[in-house]
Amino acid sequence: MRFIFRMLALLALLAVAGCASKFQRYDGPEVTHVLVNKGERRMHLFHHDKVLESYDIGLGFAPIGHKSVEGDGRTPEGQYWIDRRNPNSAYHLSIGISYPNAADRAAAAALGKSPGGDIFIHGTPKAFRRAPPDWSAGCITVKNREIEQIYAMVRDGTPITINP
Repeated sequence: MRFIFRMLALLALLAVAGCASKFQRYDGPEVTHVLVNKGERRMHLFHHDKVLESYDIGLGFAPIGHKSVEGDGRTPEGQYWIDRRNPNSAYHLSIGISYPNAADRAAAAALGKSPGGDIFIHGTPKAFRRAPPDWSAGCITVKNREIEQIYAMVRDGTPITINP
C-alpha cells in the first residue's frame, strides 16, 4: 500500500512538472520604464521611480558605442519602445526594441548603409550558455528564466532607455 501511494505521488509530481510553461503570469505593479546601463551590464524594470527588478545582461559582440549600421555588433543607445514580442523565438522568448528610429535610419543613410534592425531583449540558447557575456549581434541577453519573467512583466509600448 505504501509503495502504491508513493508511486501515485511521484506520478502526480511528474504530471505537474510536465505542465511547466515558459509563460509566466504577472499581476504586480505595471512596468512603466525599462532602463539599460550598458557600461554596468545591468537592466532595471521600473514602476515610476521604484525599481521592481534588476538583471545582469549581455550585449552585442562589440559592446562599446551606439549601433549605427547593420552588422556592427553594437547594441543601440537612446530612447526606444518595446514594440513586439516573439513567443516562438529561437532565443527562448524575446521582446522587440523599436530600433531603428528615424534618427538611426537617417544616420545610416548618410553613410550609404542600412541601420539594421531586429534588436531584442532575449534569452540564451544552449549553444551560447558558455559563451562570453557579449555574444549577440546587438541584442540584450539574459538567462532564460529571467526572460520568462521580463516577458510577463513588460508590455508593448513600454519606453526603454539604453545608456552607454
